[in-house]
Amino acid sequence: MLHFEWWWIVTVWPLPLLLRWTLPAVVHRQQAALRVPFYEQLQSASSRKQGKRDSSLRFILAMLMWCLLVLACMRPQWLGELTDIPLTGRDLMLGMDISGSMREQDFEVRGRSVERMDAARVVASEFVAQREGDRVGLILFGDNAQVQTPLTYDLETVQHFISESMVGLIGQSTAIGDAIGLAVKRLKERPAESRVFILLTDGANTAGAVTPIEAAKVAQQFGIRIHTIGVGAEQVVVRDLFGSRVVNPSKALDEETLQEIADLTGGKYFRARNTKEMVSIYDEINKLEPSEIGGLQQRPMSEMYFWPLSLALFLSAVLAFRRYRGLD
Repeated sequence: MLHFEWWWIVTVWPLPLLLRWTLPAVVHRQQAALRVPFYEQLQSASSRKQGKRDSSLRFILAMLMWCLLVLACMRPQWLGELTDIPLTGRDLMLGMDISGSMREQDFEVRGRSVERMDAARVVASEFVAQREGDRVGLILFGDNAQVQTPLTYDLETVQHFISESMVGLIGQSTAIGDAIGLAVKRLKERPAESRVFILLTDGANTAGAVTPIEAAKVAQQFGIRIHTIGVGAEQVVVRDLFGSRVVNPSKALDEETLQEIADLTGGKYFRARNTKEMVSIYDEINKLEPSEIGGLQQRPMSEMYFWPLSLALFLSAVLAFRRYRGLD
C-alpha cells in the first residue's frame, strides 16, 4: 500500500495560491524607443489571446510543479506485505559422518532396507525443515571435516546439500574431533545460549588432528552444547554358506566417548538403532532446542519520492526551454 512518511507537509500546498491572492500584482512596463500612434492598441489586439494562453499555461505548469514537489517532500513509500521476524533464532550446526561404515545396510525407510546414510539424510532433512527462524549449517566429516553449508536462514539450501552428501566423499575414516573443532570455530562468535552442535556418527574417532574429548572441552569453554547421536543397529541376521548368524554391525561405535562429549557440553547422547528411533531423537532435540519465532513483523519498503521529483524537474526544464526560445 502507499504510505506518506511526512504527510503533514501537505499543509504547505495552498501557500502559492495564498500569496497570489494576497500580494499585489507586479506590473511590467516597457519603454519603447519609438512611439507610433495607437501602438498599445495594436499590440494589445494582436497578442491578447496568445498572452492569455501563455499565461494560463505557465500558471498550470507552475502549480503542477509545486504539487509534485510537495508530494516528493511528503516521502511517498510503497509498503509490501507483513513478514514475521524471529526475535532470537538459534545457531545450529549439523555434523554428519560420511565415513565408509555409513554404507552399512541396517536401516529401513518406508519398508525398504537402506544404508545408514540414506536414513540419516531423510531424517536430517525433515529435521531442518522444522527449524524455521534458526540459522542452520552443515559439517561433513570423514578423514577430515569440512563445512558443506555455513550458517544460513536458507533451510532449502541446507536440505539440498544434505541430500547430496555421499559416503566416502572425504575418506573412509572418522574424524570426530576435527568435526567438533570446526563447529566450535563457526559457533563461538555467535550469541550465547543459542550455540548448538548435533553430531551424528556410527563409529569411533580414527582420524584427525584433535581428539573428541579435547575438542569438547574447548566447546564447553565457549558455551556450545553438543548433542551426540550414535547410529547403527545392534543385531543383524547375516546369511552365508554356513547358515544364518547374528552380528553386531555397531561394534565400532564408541558410545562412551559420545556420552562424555554430551555430558561435558551440557548436551544429551542418543542411540539410534533404527529409523523410527532416529526420527524420535530429532523430535526430542526439537523439544530441547525449540525455535524461537515471532514477536516482530516488518513490511518491505520502497521509496517513491524520486518519481514526482523527476517529473517536477522535467516540467521546469520545459518552462526554461520555452523562455529561452522566447515562447513566454
